[in-house]
Amino acid sequence: MPYFDAASAAPLHPVARQALLAALDEGWADPARLYREGRRARLLLDAAREAAAEAVGCRPDELVFTSSGTTAVHAGIAGALSGRRRVGRHLARSAVEHSSVLHSAAAHEAAGGSCTEVPVDRFGAVDPAAFGGALRADTALACLQSANHEVGTEQPVAEVAALCAEAGVPLLVDAAQSLGWGPVPAGWSLLTASAHKWGGPAGVGLLAVRKGTRFSPQGPAGERESGRAPGFENLPAIVAAAASLRAVRDGAAAEAVRVRALVDRIRSVVAERVPDVEVVGDPVRRLPHLVTFSCLYVDGETLLHELDRRDFSVSSGSSCTSSTLTPSHVLKAMGVLSEGNVRVSLPPGTAGADVDRFLEVLPEVVAEVRERLGAPVTAPPSPAPAASLVVDALGRRCPVPVIELAKVIGEVAVGATVTVLADDEAARLDIPAWCEMRGQEYVGEEPADRGSAYVVRRLS
Repeated sequence: MPYFDAASAAPLHPVARQALLAALDEGWADPARLYREGRRARLLLDAAREAAAEAVGCRPDELVFTSSGTTAVHAGIAGALSGRRRVGRHLARSAVEHSSVLHSAAAHEAAGGSCTEVPVDRFGAVDPAAFGGALRADTALACLQSANHEVGTEQPVAEVAALCAEAGVPLLVDAAQSLGWGPVPAGWSLLTASAHKWGGPAGVGLLAVRKGTRFSPQGPAGERESGRAPGFENLPAIVAAAASLRAVRDGAAAEAVRVRALVDRIRSVVAERVPDVEVVGDPVRRLPHLVTFSCLYVDGETLLHELDRRDFSVSSGSSCTSSTLTPSHVLKAMGVLSEGNVRVSLPPGTAGADVDRFLEVLPEVVAEVRERLGAPVTAPPSPAPAASLVVDALGRRCPVPVIELAKVIGEVAVGATVTVLADDEAARLDIPAWCEMRGQEYVGEEPADRGSAYVVRRLS
């Protein structure tokens, strides 16, 4: 069964498996003890730290292992904000950061701090000048991911880092998605990563803090990992994480060329074979293994289930697949279509034949889901166009409000409007996105007794 969700968790690398089994035999003792077994465990821990630090591009004594990438983000943000509390309590972050950054920022604001969200363009990238403009005299920390976890767009880390350095603000880079593919550009002050993103075992994160960066660990003090990650080290998993990171990076350059070609094929063929589809993210400045696209008139949850029935494992940022029933904050910040969203992220070693079969199956699946939902094939002609229409889609989840809009847009005269009444949060994003894709004018949102009224003007 082709597994195309490496951005969530990559399959365990063979080197990680070998190292894990070996470390279970050799690294079970307490590395803080001075007897033989403890010294052996300490040697394994030190070697793992050196290997990970080399991949990150920092000194071994600047890096600690945590229980997850999320824990590393939370500890990094809290420690940096506390360490610079005399400077101020302002945090700057991009609009498309991982949820762990968003949750830390929300906790900071709840405790009385302030936060500035830097917008992104339609590709999902920040403008360095805009990010620099968000830095203030009281900014204690800035956060910018190295590459986006949903659409693969790489961020201008080097340019933003230079602006942060000029302003005297430390920059935390979440490198979870990119570290397995190569080093992060220089200039960061703090860096976090997660082992299961590159084929290491789950439950191991990295937190690197450059010397000279003011940092005050929060929570009860601990004796291990420089006091920044309390608790007994999961040494076998740490050893496996470091070994697999080195192995993945050794072959990353060649594998990146191979999987980029496969992703390029997906980007082009999906646009050719699937009508009304939007391929999102930067087409050039992106991770080599990841592509995301959104299909009009498709329920994302149904689409993923149908692909799973055909033995393809993919994921989505669509609101239809989220327990919160709200659109992905990444897609929302980009202003792109969220309905029918599919993220394909290829693990190393993905076969080209599996990609070809996916491209054969996908158009059929999309067509079946659209037919099931009653999506329009073409706009129906109207012998006597109406001056305006109101579509009541209250209580109905996307993509149904968009489907109902598409069904009636041809029934109004050019220049006339269709008003869609909807109370699904995704409509706020998907109706404007539909207008841009279909060449119609999105007039705006108006208040309604229930939900919102979205007004669209027919242009053609």
